[in-house]
Amino acid sequence: MAADRDPYETLGVSRSASDDEIRSAYRKLARTYHPDVCTEPDAEKKFAAVQEAYEILSDKEKRAAFDRFGRVGGPGSSAESGFGGGWGGGQQVDPADFEDIFEQMFRGQGGFSGQPRSAARPAPHRGVDVSKAISVTFQTAALGGTEHLVLDDGSKVDLHIPRGIEDGGKLRLRGRGGTGSGGGPQGDVIVTVNLGGHPYFTRQGLDLIVTVPITIAEAANGTSVRVSLLKGSVDLTIPPGSSSGARLRVREQGITSEKDIKGDLYAVIQIVAPKDLSKEAASQLKDIGTTLPDPRLDTPGVESIPAKADS
Repeated sequence: MAADRDPYETLGVSRSASDDEIRSAYRKLARTYHPDVCTEPDAEKKFAAVQEAYEILSDKEKRAAFDRFGRVGGPGSSAESGFGGGWGGGQQVDPADFEDIFEQMFRGQGGFSGQPRSAARPAPHRGVDVSKAISVTFQTAALGGTEHLVLDDGSKVDLHIPRGIEDGGKLRLRGRGGTGSGGGPQGDVIVTVNLGGHPYFTRQGLDLIVTVPITIAEAANGTSVRVSLLKGSVDLTIPPGSSSGARLRVREQGITSEKDIKGDLYAVIQIVAPKDLSKEAASQLKDIGTTLPDPRLDTPGVESIPAKADS
């Protein structure tokens, strides 16, 4: 600080200012002119002047000397020409003041690390999640199993497929995704499970659907059939007069989930008309047809056309 610079004017306080007022003014100006914050070209000099002024006024002996002689140390003192100027100036400013100032300066900007902002450690960020897809068999999805998965980094992992998982279900491999930054954790790998088909089953949630073809005679008279399950089989009784599309329910013979929730099996009746009949068989069926009740009598909008008499 130049010898003729008044520390009271530098801090903008009166000569009767209390210690708290001086400290408050110093903190405000130090935050304003700190070179890591202020973009003014002479910020460094202003910051040094504020430090030097505070060193005088925060020390009772130096403040008293300045009030009496207009400088620190009195006439002939080595301090007559100032306090060394420049950054820091060799002053013994209380480190606690700097810590309080910097904490306020950098609050909301990732915290205070004791370093200038340009060298502060970046905030930790979690790595990105990575998406992958895998195809599994109908049986594996229904009963559960293990699939081998190769990740983007070339590593291999055994992926547990829970029983009952549905098509498009997602599984999470924690900590196997993108690398975090600033010490943040890795992301996850999100695996979408695609299901393969089955020769005769289809799925509706945990329920299994199977089509059961029967003849016209079996539909009229009823019959018994054996239907395969995922494991084992079940015997079904098809009642007389069954129509195509009728569904027979077998409870808890569908898919069992990982939480032991059981689906059902539905056998859907499909009446199959015969093809390539002999003339004799065709004639017999025609005769039978004339004796059966007309199924369209109670169907609105549909009626039978009388058969033409043979010429």
